[in-house]
Amino acid sequence: MIVADKLGVDPDDVEVLHSDTAVSPTGLDTYGSRSLAVGGTAVYMATEKVIDKARAIAAHQLEASEDDLEFSGGVFRVRGTPEAEVPLAGIAFAAFTAHDLPDGMEPNLEAHVTYDPPNFTFPNGTHIAVVEVDTDTGNVDLVDYVAVDDCGVQINPLIVEGQVHGGILQGAAQALFEDAVYNSDGQLVSANLADYLVPSAAEAPRFRLDSHTTPSPTNPMGVKGVGEAGTIAAAPAVINAVVDALRDLGVTDVDMPASPQTVWRAIADAQGGAS
Repeated sequence: MIVADKLGVDPDDVEVLHSDTAVSPTGLDTYGSRSLAVGGTAVYMATEKVIDKARAIAAHQLEASEDDLEFSGGVFRVRGTPEAEVPLAGIAFAAFTAHDLPDGMEPNLEAHVTYDPPNFTFPNGTHIAVVEVDTDTGNVDLVDYVAVDDCGVQINPLIVEGQVHGGILQGAAQALFEDAVYNSDGQLVSANLADYLVPSAAEAPRFRLDSHTTPSPTNPMGVKGVGEAGTIAAAPAVINAVVDALRDLGVTDVDMPASPQTVWRAIADAQGGAS
């Protein structure tokens, strides 16, 4: 989407090659919600380099000054003379054949960019969880969830929404379900999905999401990370909702995951000791 938007071409004409050191010899991981803010920015800057070189070739072909060229919709045009134009595909072909390039210019239309951010991005948001607790059994139902996140400029809002959905459910799972249990010999006894509880769509609450946009000043696209937004916020939001629901019973703390047994025991301890 970044390349297609910058170059004015159809997204179907853009091929992305990744996870292969044969074509991408350098690079790190996707940790810290850095895929777009770091990798995407590198793509953005590389695309700008391609456009700058293409502009010089277009100016040479059209016998015009680079400053007099406009670029939109994948076409270079001479300002004030719309009939004088050349498409980006034609420029790419001319760069490849190298028969008529500006003096001293190397063939091919390509760019390599390594982007080292000057600072972190700082996404933020507010998450609110609503739970119902059965005080007889300790069972917790997550019945509603409201979140407003600011991840800067959104390149693909649908992906952002999906990231937040998945992150919230993962954070809620930490608060309510997932637990690595070891016996006295150090043997993991929750090593499969029959014992290690992972929420399904049936356990997912209704998500009510909104967003606020404050562009990041640390990259030219103004983007921030969003991958961990839900996981960071959901676990404390959900567990705090559980504690808040039980505060009238004297409960001030509940360990994660807040399984029915853990919640029931917290209630019993607050009321004078579990039997």
